[in-house]
Amino acid sequence: MKPGLAIGAKARFSRKVAANDTVPRLFDDATVMAGMPDVLATARMVGLMEWACVEQIAPYYEAGECSLGIHVDVSHVAPTAPGMLVTVDSEVTAIDGKFLWFKVTARDEAGLIGEGRHQRALVDAAKFGAKAEAKRKEWVQ
Repeated sequence: MKPGLAIGAKARFSRKVAANDTVPRLFDDATVMAGMPDVLATARMVGLMEWACVEQIAPYYEAGECSLGIHVDVSHVAPTAPGMLVTVDSEVTAIDGKFLWFKVTARDEAGLIGEGRHQRALVDAAKFGAKAEAKRKEWVQ
């Protein structure tokens, strides 16, 4: 990681909730979820939190470097309908070598929808990709 990212650094990321971000559309083959409320899925909210953190740290990546989420501890406290804007605030709370911790808070126009913490690990993208491909070759038939 390039120098410059510091504990306490804050960023903001926003995205409008699309129809495919909702619980009934989270997995095409999950028919059991088809009748559930048409609101932002928790998995998508977590994805937005991850995306926000990646946007914040991407300018500090070295060539060939990326980061992967390795820990999520968040609550999802309020529903968000498709078409609403979700804004995620991220704050770097710890940097320990290749590990970065973030405080994350998500809001829509009506208020708080989720909050917690997220950890990412810096990795060499090519090496990690090769490791994943070797695992796939061994286990996927």
